[in-house]
Amino acid sequence: MASQAQQMAAQLSFANFSKATELKKRLWFTLGALIVFRLVSFVPLPGVDPTALGSLFNSTKGGAIDFFNMFSGGALQRMSLIALGVTPYITASIIIQLMTSLVPALASLKKEGESGRKKLNQYTRYGTVLLTAIQGYGIAVGLESWGAGTGASAVIDPGWFFRVTTVITLIGGTMFLMWLGEQITSRGIGNGISLIIMAGIVAHLPVALGQLFERSRTGDLSGGFLVLVAVVALATIAFICLMERAQRRILIQYPKRQVGTKQFQGDSSHLPLKINTAGVIPPIFASSLLLMPLTVAQFAGRTGNGPDWLLTITTALQHGAPLYMLLYAAGIIFFSFFYTAVVFNPEETAENLKKYGGFIPGIRPGVRTSEYLDYVLTRITVIGAAYLTVICLLPEFLSSQMGTGLALGGTSLLIVVNVTMDTVAQIQSHLLAHQYEGLIKKSKLRGNRR
Repeated sequence: MASQAQQMAAQLSFANFSKATELKKRLWFTLGALIVFRLVSFVPLPGVDPTALGSLFNSTKGGAIDFFNMFSGGALQRMSLIALGVTPYITASIIIQLMTSLVPALASLKKEGESGRKKLNQYTRYGTVLLTAIQGYGIAVGLESWGAGTGASAVIDPGWFFRVTTVITLIGGTMFLMWLGEQITSRGIGNGISLIIMAGIVAHLPVALGQLFERSRTGDLSGGFLVLVAVVALATIAFICLMERAQRRILIQYPKRQVGTKQFQGDSSHLPLKINTAGVIPPIFASSLLLMPLTVAQFAGRTGNGPDWLLTITTALQHGAPLYMLLYAAGIIFFSFFYTAVVFNPEETAENLKKYGGFIPGIRPGVRTSEYLDYVLTRITVIGAAYLTVICLLPEFLSSQMGTGLALGGTSLLIVVNVTMDTVAQIQSHLLAHQYEGLIKKSKLRGNRR
């Protein structure tokens, strides 16, 4: 009955879509902002030779460059103004979140409400600038030395002037994307940074699909294998939707209370605990840690100065290799438990329940409630970590077999499906608010007539 009511509410909401002028304005603004993001991704950095850069980039496969290029929508491959995308901002945000759990001063800022949140956001922006400057300088130096051993260089005029201009330009591009994401969040339909990441991934997917169909046309891949890939992709998306909505609902009881001469009956509610509390953070962290040494090994080997053990590392950490799959799974499981412990505090939740008189039936308030919540959360995190591992490793194995890289990876599917679900929820909430506004106006008109 509840699901039928939700379906009827959704149908009613979308039936009134044409009347929701405010929502349509927000959607048009979001679409325009994403178009601007795509246009800026084609503006190259000054002092870079696009032809030489393209040939050098095509010679690098399977490293961290492919991973970050996927999130930037190909902007890194073109070495545009927004080559780093929003990756520095995301990294700075995660660092600040981790530090709020480790540094007492930042933890107190988190509890101050809106003023504390503004200060933490300011610290995140400072961290974004710092990380972008460091990564931008690394990109500038890497571009100067990239291909030097083969006589090809992607930089027209190497030197400190190129490095400084590259750092300043990349900082400006990343800060522009951060501002654009904030505008989408406030003036669009929300989830600005997530929508920018999803737009980059979706823009990069046609390239991978084109490679698949081209290999099928040339006979490198069979038609049955393409059908298998399509079935696995659809099943993976359906499984992601199921698991992202899955939650463990813990019953919370509130005792009877008396206000004056009136006695109110005890109420009950549920505390929802998501199966996948960590979201897409574990695959992103695990991929970054594994791909970074692989890329360093590839660069060192390409210049001809690398020892033999670098070749061994490069071979062992290739996509689809047993060691890579094992380390990738271990990284996902570790970060699933680590980030869940960061974002959910059982002791704080137990104290809040005790403060408002709530309790779990059969569990004493306070320490016992905290221990019970930690017990339940640990066990559902095991399921969430196993789910993330399967989702990420299965497409990774297929991608390594097809040679399509990371564009069809589980991380990209997780992000696209999660952001799509959140966006649909945002649209439905806007439509529901529009319906309530219409009902309030009608009730006021009827009241005035009486």
